[in-house]
This record gives sequence, C-alpha cells and structure tokens, in this order.
Amino acid sequence: SLLSGLSGYDRDRQQAQMGNMVEFAIALIGKLDGINRHSFNSFRLRVGINHGPVIAGVIGARKPQYDIWGNTVNVASRMESTGELGKIQVTEETSDVLQKLGYSCECRGLINVKGKGELTTFFVCTDMSKQQGMGLS
Repeated sequence: SLLSGLSGYDRDRQQAQMGNMVEFAIALIGKLDGINRHSFNSFRLRVGINHGPVIAGVIGARKPQYDIWGNTVNVASRMESTGELGKIQVTEETSDVLQKLGYSCECRGLINVKGKGELTTFFVCTDMSKQQGMGLS
C-alpha cells in the first residue's frame, strides 16, 4: 500500500498528491515489467491506495520509529492485500477524486474487507492514465 504526506486542508494540493501516488505506482509497475524483460523473471506488483486522516508519531523508547495509524492506513493495506497482481485497487472515495483528476477507473464490485464488511472498490485504468513520466531509471 502506498502512503504519502497529505497535510493541511488544501484540497487541491491533496488531490494532486493522490495523482502523484498513482503515477508513482504506474512507474513502479512499468519498471518491474522492464526488469522482468531483461532478467527473464516474472515479478508482479499489486498496489492499494486510499486517502483520509491518519494519526502519526514516533513510538518506542529504545528504538524510536516514525509510524502512522488509523482506519485510512488499514483500508489502504486491505486495498493492496485484496487487489490483483499488476493492478492498482482503490476505494470508491479515492476513485471519485482520481476521476476528477482525469483518470479512468473501472468498478471491480463488492469486496469483503476485514473489519469493514463489503466495500465497493475500483481498479485504476493504467493504460489510460496520464503519462507524465516519473523519471525512474
């Protein structure tokens, strides 16, 4: 699951950051395809993206670590774990924002998500995504 800093209440900036996350995921999937072609491997990646409020902080006395918690994080993890290889799965709310940014999303249907029940999820149509080129080489 992909997580990114979405601080503050600037909705336009938050939405643009969600687009950046999708482009990063697309670039990762593309890079892995290139690695597979050159190494005769068949590694596959599945990605889950969600957005919303989180609790963040440092935990641990002897070995402090920065971490984030909350429902948003749990659902992002479930989007990844219930997803399909080579695809980006998102929640309905995240799909709504991505479609406003110009991405196409196809409804996957109802998925049973542990602790949440049935959620309608979507796959981001990566072949129709904006090709901004993340410059990963």
